[in-house]
Amino acid sequence: MTAVKKKVVIIGAGIGGLSAALRLAHRGHDVTLLEAAAGPGGKMRTLPSVAGPVDAGPTVLTLRPVFEALFTEVGSALADHVTLDRLDLLARHFWDDGTTLDLFCDEARNEAAVGEVFGSTAAAEFAAFSARARRLFAAFDAPMMQAADPAQTALVAQVLRQPRLIADMAPLRSLASHLRTRFSEPKLAQLFARYATYVGGTPARTPALLSLIWEAEAQGVWAVRGGMAALARAIEALARQKGAVFHYDTRATRIVRQSGRAVAVETEDARHTADAILFNGDPRALATGLLGPAAANAVGTGGIEPRSLSAHVYAFAAEFRGPEMAYHNVFFGHDPIAEFAALEKGDVPDDATLYICAQDRLRGPVQGPERVEIIRNAPPLSDRPDSAEKEKALCQTLIFDRLDTFGLRPDPRPMPEALTIPREFDALFPASQGSLYGRSPQGLTAGLKRPRARTPLPGLYLCGGGAHPGAGVPMAALSGKHAAEAIRTDLGSTLTSPATDMPGGMSTDSRTTDSALSPSSGSSDRYSRPGTPGPDGATPRTTSA
Repeated sequence: MTAVKKKVVIIGAGIGGLSAALRLAHRGHDVTLLEAAAGPGGKMRTLPSVAGPVDAGPTVLTLRPVFEALFTEVGSALADHVTLDRLDLLARHFWDDGTTLDLFCDEARNEAAVGEVFGSTAAAEFAAFSARARRLFAAFDAPMMQAADPAQTALVAQVLRQPRLIADMAPLRSLASHLRTRFSEPKLAQLFARYATYVGGTPARTPALLSLIWEAEAQGVWAVRGGMAALARAIEALARQKGAVFHYDTRATRIVRQSGRAVAVETEDARHTADAILFNGDPRALATGLLGPAAANAVGTGGIEPRSLSAHVYAFAAEFRGPEMAYHNVFFGHDPIAEFAALEKGDVPDDATLYICAQDRLRGPVQGPERVEIIRNAPPLSDRPDSAEKEKALCQTLIFDRLDTFGLRPDPRPMPEALTIPREFDALFPASQGSLYGRSPQGLTAGLKRPRARTPLPGLYLCGGGAHPGAGVPMAALSGKHAAEAIRTDLGSTLTSPATDMPGGMSTDSRTTDSALSPSSGSSDRYSRPGTPGPDGATPRTTSA
């Protein structure tokens, strides 16, 4: 008997939607993806510059095994589609008193570097911090990030099995207060407190548990040849070969409900019926009714509020004079408490930390114009009366005056069109309020409040950085895995063999329409770094670029 293909319509070509499209197409489903932008990637976007396309979104790629597993699951290999370079130097950190600290992908080198800059006490404190982050990551990876529907009982059970985790978690402390008790050197507390911004939080409101983010980075950071968008293009191309159909410059306008389930997606000029609909966008767009009343109750307020941070993002090319940058660089603000207090009040801080990705410095200094992305944290969209022009002018002054204190000067300074501000992010990602990470990580149980892949509306599913397991490129990819598995399970597909690659893709509709890892084994060596013992004392396997 010939299996009947199930129709899946995916709204949005972010990394979550792309990873789900690839998995579902590989399993033989009839996949159509709709995207309002001109190409794939979502927040993994680029802007033009005199030196070529420059990343204007995420730049840090961690947890490489997540992507290796994606390609392996569909009968391919990551290395056959994308070239990744493992960074020996994770990031270079600058303070305005002249202090500079390099951190590496090697634990011993990091301890030595911290000791050389800040002394033996700081080195010992850093080693203890790293060990705690490693334990937390190993404990909560499987029951939290890898689980499609994490339960608080599973997390409690993990803690009961390892009571030492209670002290590591510091459940009554914020990340900021926890780090102040662990580091006698304020600069190190400032450095690791900044990891709260990786998921759109502020250190004083983010739980100490998220110190485990350091372990994700310590396991390895990779640079994508051709920029982060090259990863999105590679997944899209492979999904096309599996038969998925992509329609760009196509905005979904309404999700249609019939007989109590989601059954179709409407665009400006078409209606696309579906057995399952996957929404890869900010869940707030559903809750606010942006896609019609049928889906408005699919996401509760607790899954989208409070909002996470936004950003002011410059992407341009110029020649730089001043201190030698690495690939990833952080220029710290002078007063982190004042900086984040302003952000929490919805204000733009006068003095703020700046992150710079110098994406042409993979192999050292560059002659001539080089491509850079500068990110300055900003509050999400508010009722502030300032015009876009005034906000951009202020932001330009604050950013380049701050860099000037470090002696770093671009020539020429970029034009305003190279800067993206929160209200522009809100336009790019509708109903997001410019928030780049969905719900804020505020509170110890914030991770359990993000919406899951299945929504209360049968036939409608979620993925992306605003859904579980949260923000970041690997997490968004995992959300796509969770959604694909939920769809396959719920559709009860009788398809028994993966789809055969179809060069050029297969179109099943002449008009436009809307846009896994294998189940977790719980293995603690899912991710690894050289020479780092696992919880059982064994040295886990590692991957290299």
